[in-house]
Amino acid sequence: MLLELHVKNFALIDEADLTFREGFNILTGETGSGKSILIGSVTCALGGKTSREVVREGAEYASVELEFESSSKEAKNILAKNDLPDEDGHYVISRRIQSNGRTVTRINGETCSQNAVKELAECLLDIHGQHEHQSLLYTKNHLLMLDRFSKDEEKSILENLKTAYDTYRTCQKELEESTVDTEERLRETEYLKYICNEIESAGLKPGEEQELETEYRRLKNSRSILEAVGGCRDYIDTGNGSAAENITYGLKALSRAADYDEKVKEFSNELSEIENLLNDLNRELSSYLDGMDGDEGRLDEVTERLDLIHHLESRFGGTEEKVLLHLEESRGKLAKYEDYDAYTAKLEAKLKEAERELEDYSKELTKVRESRARVLEKLICEALLELNFEQVQFKIEVRDSGHFSANGRDEAEFLISMNPGEPFRPLAKVASGGELSRIMLGIKSVLADKDSVETLIFDEIDTGISGRTAQKVAERMAVIAGSRQVICITHLPQIASMADAHYLIEKTTDGTRTVTNVRELDAKSETEEIARLVGGAKITDSVMENAAEMKALANEVKKQLRNR
Repeated sequence: MLLELHVKNFALIDEADLTFREGFNILTGETGSGKSILIGSVTCALGGKTSREVVREGAEYASVELEFESSSKEAKNILAKNDLPDEDGHYVISRRIQSNGRTVTRINGETCSQNAVKELAECLLDIHGQHEHQSLLYTKNHLLMLDRFSKDEEKSILENLKTAYDTYRTCQKELEESTVDTEERLRETEYLKYICNEIESAGLKPGEEQELETEYRRLKNSRSILEAVGGCRDYIDTGNGSAAENITYGLKALSRAADYDEKVKEFSNELSEIENLLNDLNRELSSYLDGMDGDEGRLDEVTERLDLIHHLESRFGGTEEKVLLHLEESRGKLAKYEDYDAYTAKLEAKLKEAERELEDYSKELTKVRESRARVLEKLICEALLELNFEQVQFKIEVRDSGHFSANGRDEAEFLISMNPGEPFRPLAKVASGGELSRIMLGIKSVLADKDSVETLIFDEIDTGISGRTAQKVAERMAVIAGSRQVICITHLPQIASMADAHYLIEKTTDGTRTVTNVRELDAKSETEEIARLVGGAKITDSVMENAAEMKALANEVKKQLRNR
């Protein structure tokens, strides 16, 4: 559930802190007091579009912070996937918008992407905005709602279907790319033969370039190397005062006393080892110098070989590995063109098999959807009856779209009959705005039982309804709030009276500055606010009594509904 909301410098809100409760949380206020701004701040924090215009005039930044508590395993997985801190079921989502338009988003104090926030938000919160019921007019959303209801039954089928669809599209693409006319294929075949011959004749070997580069550096600098190695050998073993000569004198000196003292004998042995090492080094230096004499002309060979390798690299990828890879690809393509009919026949057979598998999974998914559609129809009908649609009939039509997708080949449409004897028609041709809002509430209430989302926000879902219908809507929302946290902005006293916690949104001004404030109401203030919703500007004693009675009756009805 949503525990806390903190908003600062957001539009008309200077600073607001709300602590939400379990059950049914109601927010009311005069028109223009900032109710939608508050919901807008939540949407902004959860990854919605925003701009620097939301920063309060004169402020350097705006910030919104939401604190959730949830046992959702999916939410924990999203934290792990995005390498974000896991606070054991505690989630703090914040967004800061600078006056220059730059934004920073964090989850549990760690900076993250908007996509990560949106993913997490889908597990924690579901917002139904003022005009979201309009989405019912678009049939593309109907299949999404049916799949949301059927997700447990569809999960494994959809996974297999998406894999089959990827295979199908890969085969389809490969076949499309391989389709060339005879003349173009012959030209391409000749070119591929030329490329393969050019690279093959070079006889490239993995690692050869590095070996040649090393040898090239040695040959190019052979004069300096000879001088250095020869000078070293001279210092070690040539002429008076060389290292070898001095070590020999040292050994003779030590040998005179070695028999008289064990320590001196150790010195003599150590110096003897040094002499042996020096002699070995001297032989290696001489051998190296002798080998350098045979390198004449090798520099030209190495240079020519490197030039060839670099030329091939410049044409086929820039590295030795990419040249060899290009050779393999060219050989593979050449083999396809040289036996083109067999190659395309194999591709067509592979595509046909992929299409058959995709067709099987799509049919299996269609059966599940049709079966679950009958269940969902019944549940939505029951929900609509409770929302004062007295003789409504609801139908979900699942039909073939005529093409494959990663989601099968179905499309769905919600149809409704508002009165007995009337045919089923699309919602757009039958329902008014207020009716669409109630239909969406009915669908939401049914889907809420299938979702793990623990918090639902309704922003003025009661638009266009009143009287008995308003009472039915209030009761339905109270039932939902028995198992979910519900936060609702409303202007109807029937809904407000059902609140488990009631918040008042007020706009005040000192003549130069306008501020929106939010406060939780106590029992007395709550009755006064219900009276305002009932009676308008003038609150009489009878209106107050009516409000108090409405609240008492609502508490009794709510108790009965939740104890069913």
